[in-house]
Amino acid sequence: MIITVILLGGGLLAALVLLYRQRLVLRTCREELRSLREKLIGLEQDIERFRDATEALPDGVVILDRYRRIEWINTRAQTYLDISPACDIGTPINNLLREPDFLAFLAAARPGSTLELHTRRYPNHLLHFQLVSFAGDRLLLLARDVTQLDRLAAMRRDFVANVSHELKTPLTVTLGFLETAQDALADSPPEEIARYLQTAADQAERMRRLIGDLLTLSGLETDAPPPLEEVVSLAELISEVHEEALALSTGRHVIEVEAASAPNLRGSSRELHSALVNLTSNAVRYTPEGGRVSLNWRDLPNGGGEFCVTDTGIGIPMEHIGRLTERFYRVDRGRSRDVGGTGLGLAIVKHVLERHGGSLRISSEPGKGSTFCASFPAARIVR
Repeated sequence: MIITVILLGGGLLAALVLLYRQRLVLRTCREELRSLREKLIGLEQDIERFRDATEALPDGVVILDRYRRIEWINTRAQTYLDISPACDIGTPINNLLREPDFLAFLAAARPGSTLELHTRRYPNHLLHFQLVSFAGDRLLLLARDVTQLDRLAAMRRDFVANVSHELKTPLTVTLGFLETAQDALADSPPEEIARYLQTAADQAERMRRLIGDLLTLSGLETDAPPPLEEVVSLAELISEVHEEALALSTGRHVIEVEAASAPNLRGSSRELHSALVNLTSNAVRYTPEGGRVSLNWRDLPNGGGEFCVTDTGIGIPMEHIGRLTERFYRVDRGRSRDVGGTGLGLAIVKHVLERHGGSLRISSEPGKGSTFCASFPAARIVR
């Protein structure tokens, strides 16, 4: 009887021990499952952060597997390469981008290598590609739109070429006349020597104006601080511009002014003076002797206003008007040099007006004259 109870008790104890061990195993499994779940949530969050980071990049990002099939793409890559996650995931990228240069670039697969290419899938844009190896035999294909940088580089090259050309011509003429005057000192009359020197002086003055305009334009185009918030009397400024126009004309033109109602303007007096003088001097230079130049201010219904210069000059064909504010752009290059223009005046006007929230409006008809209006917003007007 006692032995039976002991045996029964021993079996119960064993069962309890087994049950306890099973509960321990179950608890351990639950803890491991919870830990795995937390790790899975962490991984999902990491993946989400990775996706957010790649979406914020200025580059298109494509993940390629060892067979160069697309595993993942960000939104910018979808735009640059014209590919879709719904249709193109798992497709070899060389089936989509078929340009020979790109295929050779991909076949070489040298990490860190780059390629600049115009593609049929993103026309009129220049893309910069780079390959980065990661995770063993996978590749990151990075694509960036460098169209604007390429255009700026081209503009810089053109600018340097134009400056060199514009300075070379007057410098050559100056040196030539100085050498001629030097050689003629012994056997030429003084008036002839004076004519040579005056021509050299005129060309030197042309170079001085060109360098001055270049410095002004460079200051406006770089990261210069906003224009000073001076209160400028437009009536006084336009009167000064009128006096300078009369001096430039030397009596060859009728120059009228109507700006008694011009208000004050908030901005930089130096920059505004440069813009208004450029508009006025252009009108005087391109108007034949006996012509008329009018300077006037008028208020606009929106609370702003505009300073307009109207002339009876040679006029400008319509196809040229949209490019007049480009640096060194001239409708008639030979005539522009004859009248002493640097080709930078209207570019300066454009930048000054943009810095003051304004704009330039041009209307012209060949043979009948032109009107250039510098418009200013109501926020700049001080009544």
